Amino acid sequence: ATLGAPAPQLFEAIAHESELRIGRFKPKELANTVWAFATLDVPAPQLFDAIARESEQHIGNFKTQGLANTAWAFATLGAPAPQLFEA
Repeated sequence: ATLGAPAPQLFEAIAHESELRIGRFKPKELANTVWAFATLDVPAPQLFDAIARESEQHIGNFKTQGLANTAWAFATLGAPAPQLFEA
């Protein structure tokens, strides 16, 4: 999937706002966010770090699909999150 046109400012803004609100994200929203960035091949290291930290605290509340999407997104973008994957 591609946008057909680069939109780096849009993704920077989404990443920034997401980081500010990350504590209010539910597990599905955490998974969907990293999935969206990975699907469009948009690296966002700070956002992925924040999502990894938040996901660690709520890993027991993730549904199977959310776990799979989160693992796929981190692997696809090569984002390290060793503590998340040990949780």
